[in-house]
Amino acid sequence: MLKTYIYKNVKIFRKNGVENHLKKNKIDKVVTVGLTTPHCVSTVTRMSDNLGFETYLVSDATAAFAIKGADNAYYPAKQIHTVSLTTLDNEFAKVLTTEELIKKLNLTEAIQS
Repeated sequence: MLKTYIYKNVKIFRKNGVENHLKKNKIDKVVTVGLTTPHCVSTVTRMSDNLGFETYLVSDATAAFAIKGADNAYYPAKQIHTVSLTTLDNEFAKVLTTEELIKKLNLTEAIQS
């Protein structure tokens, strides 16, 4: 059964008791989406993995903004997003597109119902 929980806080696991809730209900998979990839998404993804959850990050359901670095260089959003995903993939999460995640977790029936 597919269960969806939406939290809008980077400290979701400890501050809101989500870690205890997930473990108590034997939920072992976490899917991360949102804004922005190098900030909140990265933090939640790393925390999820560190707490022992099987973690997935949906690459086309996250995004980043362009930033000006400490070196005064401009880094475009696409580059920031790609580098952020790269640092997380296969280290803290499996990075997948929405379509890949649906196939991987056999979610087609759950989404249609």
